[in-house]
Amino acid sequence: MNRGALGTIVACFALCLAAGAPARAEFKSDVEYAKAGDETLTLDVNIPEGKGPFPTAILVHGGGFINGTKQSYIKPIFEPLTQANFTWFTINYRLAPKNRYPACVEDVETAIRWVKAHAKEYKVDTSRIALIGESAGGQLVSLVGARGTGKTKVAAVVPFYAPHDLEGQAAAKGLGQSLSSLFGVTEINDATTKMLREASTNTYIKHGMPPYLLIHGTNDEQVPYDLSVRFLAQMKAADNRCELFTIPDGRHGMGSWDQAHPEYKTFMIDWLKRTLKVEH
Repeated sequence: MNRGALGTIVACFALCLAAGAPARAEFKSDVEYAKAGDETLTLDVNIPEGKGPFPTAILVHGGGFINGTKQSYIKPIFEPLTQANFTWFTINYRLAPKNRYPACVEDVETAIRWVKAHAKEYKVDTSRIALIGESAGGQLVSLVGARGTGKTKVAAVVPFYAPHDLEGQAAAKGLGQSLSSLFGVTEINDATTKMLREASTNTYIKHGMPPYLLIHGTNDEQVPYDLSVRFLAQMKAADNRCELFTIPDGRHGMGSWDQAHPEYKTFMIDWLKRTLKVEH
């Protein structure tokens, strides 16, 4: 056999091996998903090994609408989602006060559309997309999940310590820097109340919303636990599927739970798998 023929056989054998091997896991950072004015919006994505498509999560960080990045605050749930073989995206979005409401909401909606449009590239199962957010990000996923239609509709929503009711949040804690910066207001009056109500998830509760898993600590000093209790009751009154996982004595921020209450991660993954009908 001459060298040329041998080389052809070796090349064909290598191609056959490559075709039969599972696609490797991959992490990509700073992928552009949109431009908004002079800002480039980016995300990071973790893609499991294998052919897919995989159940998918889009993560939205907190920071009071004024701080935070795609690699801050929400980071404790990266590893559980990776171990559960989810494709997951963590996004940056426009922050206040430079960008007022509804810029941040629009960015989350844009990210959902982008993920669906790039589903094949990132092994996304578009019928099994969950939104997960914490604090301000929890409010964003809660609101977007409630209002989602067509290309922004998702299959599940997991808000961590989200207010859901910004009017109720302001009544309990005042506007604070977060809401003042987001809406460009300094006092609660009729106009402010109208804006808060229009940006609150509980305004849009209706039958047929995706399943929600609320996760909240009873000792939250920033977002009252009772707001999640009330939202749960409102969701059930509309005959929607909604559960509340309570962190006893839990403060604001999942990073503080890891020592005493790491079980929230297992509960969240199990709930996602049941809800999205993921085979174990």
